Amino acid sequence: MAGLLAAGLGSAVLTSPGHAAETLKEIRIDWATYNPVSMLLKTRGLLEKAFAKEGIAIVWVQTLGSNKALEFLNAGSIDFGSTAGSAALVAKINGNPIKSIYVYSRPEWTALVTTKDSKIAAIADLKGKRVAVTRGTDPHIFLVRALQSAGLSEKDITPVLLQHPDGKAALIRGDVDAWAGLDPMMAQAEVLDGAKLFFRKAEANT
Repeated sequence: MAGLLAAGLGSAVLTSPGHAAETLKEIRIDWATYNPVSMLLKTRGLLEKAFAKEGIAIVWVQTLGSNKALEFLNAGSIDFGSTAGSAALVAKINGNPIKSIYVYSRPEWTALVTTKDSKIAAIADLKGKRVAVTRGTDPHIFLVRALQSAGLSEKDITPVLLQHPDGKAALIRGDVDAWAGLDPMMAQAEVLDGAKLFFRKAEANT
């Protein structure tokens, strides 16, 4: 079962069971738009079919980012959650009781995004600008690394902390100058709103 759970390009993580001796009645798993595998499993009911004979129910809980998946895991709201690899690593280093059990793939799923009419064309142009970002996620780490590559830090910008869908909406409304984007919301902004991916680096995705 562990091998069936995976993030879009990260890892599936779980908390230690609190009552291992009890009969397992349900498994609580997150699903997320940034994790296509979870959406496929949920839509096709594959896990429900796999555990039906054992009388184990599957409970799906939506998460909007690695930070929320980790938050739900720590609170015991879910048993398995999907996160970016870097987010899981940072959480583990910080003492969160999680375990990475499966790495799925490494597509390019994050980039720095701005509006079609923006004059922002390079990382250096972010200095003094408002940037939407979801703290503790792969896009956040991607943003920090991008800033460092241009000799900047988060102190040189104004981070606007929002969940991924809200970050996209804020960019389109013009509330922020740029957004540390995440697919599929990033692709939607690019196709439907003409948003520009002004900084991409596939190997910096985790």
